[in-house]
Amino acid sequence: MFRTTKIFSQNLEAFAAGYKIIVNQGGTSSSKTFSIMQLLIYLCMTTTMGIVSCVSESMPHLRRGIIRDAINILGEYYDDNAFNKSEHIYKFSQSELEFFSADQSTKLRGGRRRHLYLNEVNNIARDAFNELDVRTSGTTFLDFNPTADFWVHELLQQNGINDFSKSCFPDEHRNICFIHSTYHDARKFLPLSTIEKIESRRERDPNWWRVYGEGLVGSVEGLIHSKFNIIAESDWPSRGYQVFGLDFGFSGDPAALVWVKITKDGIYASELLYDYGLTNLDLSKKMEQFGIQKHCDEIIADSAEPKSIEELYRMGWNIKPAIKGPDSIKAGIQRINQYTQYWTKCSLNGIKEMRNYMWAKDKNGHVLDSPAQNGYDQLMDARRYAVATVLGKPKGFAGNIKW
Repeated sequence: MFRTTKIFSQNLEAFAAGYKIIVNQGGTSSSKTFSIMQLLIYLCMTTTMGIVSCVSESMPHLRRGIIRDAINILGEYYDDNAFNKSEHIYKFSQSELEFFSADQSTKLRGGRRRHLYLNEVNNIARDAFNELDVRTSGTTFLDFNPTADFWVHELLQQNGINDFSKSCFPDEHRNICFIHSTYHDARKFLPLSTIEKIESRRERDPNWWRVYGEGLVGSVEGLIHSKFNIIAESDWPSRGYQVFGLDFGFSGDPAALVWVKITKDGIYASELLYDYGLTNLDLSKKMEQFGIQKHCDEIIADSAEPKSIEELYRMGWNIKPAIKGPDSIKAGIQRINQYTQYWTKCSLNGIKEMRNYMWAKDKNGHVLDSPAQNGYDQLMDARRYAVATVLGKPKGFAGNIKW
């Protein structure tokens, strides 16, 4: 029915063996998320699974992640009439998949289920896991990229699993098992360009390679923005200084556009665009779609692209180059870190970048004053252009804000 990887088979074997918790730790493109969804759909189609809850940290994350995966996996078997899109429930003849987010407190303390899947569980609090797991009679699946040691590793150690570099299926108990994966486990399904992109970072960023290449626990030492808050779109402030930040990209890097609101003590950001291969005309059309006002709304863009800035200006956009100078990157980061930082739930790439935006290190592991070139900086740069330029205006900007 499906083309599957070794990770699918290992999860199936663990499920059949009756393990209560199946932990999937792995690097990027290792198929762990896709394989778990494949397995759950396969079991829902061929057996009686009852209610299976699929949970992630937010609904935007679910819609662009495992819900999209589920529809792709079903393929020709997908039935639009079986999917209740308002309740996010897909019904099979004797089973159903329900999708909800860990920030929905009523769902956490709500009804019981047969099986549970927590996607990217390192972004879900242990209390939320406890609320859900205690109401699960069958198996709980967990998956994550091991960016740092967290409560799941403590849970594994409490059950005698201490080596996180290889899979472990304890014979003495069926409480929990551990499945380790890397891109090699899905290599035959990956485009060569994806493999080359992963392997190109081996020397460039050792910590990234350890986490996303080898699927091993990394270190958060050197995180640039250590704290931030995720908010609902409805919590966006009505007052403050509004500005948009733009980082140009084309084929190698995505173009990134962020909506920023600066208040007395907070910097709020909402991702609008994160896409590849866009021309300036494409960018202009996208900005119109987002409702940005020509000749009005202020857009601060990467000053390294003067031709692009001039072209968009001639199209009617109030676009200006970012203020740069000696140590401007470090200075801009320091300005941002003086404020409480917020990202909206829909800003999936912005949130991911915040969690991976690190200071670079030299060959001896000493932290440097510049960010690591690890691919997690497009929205960080776009936000910094906007904030540093606004806060760096000669006369300040406080007079423009009605606190």
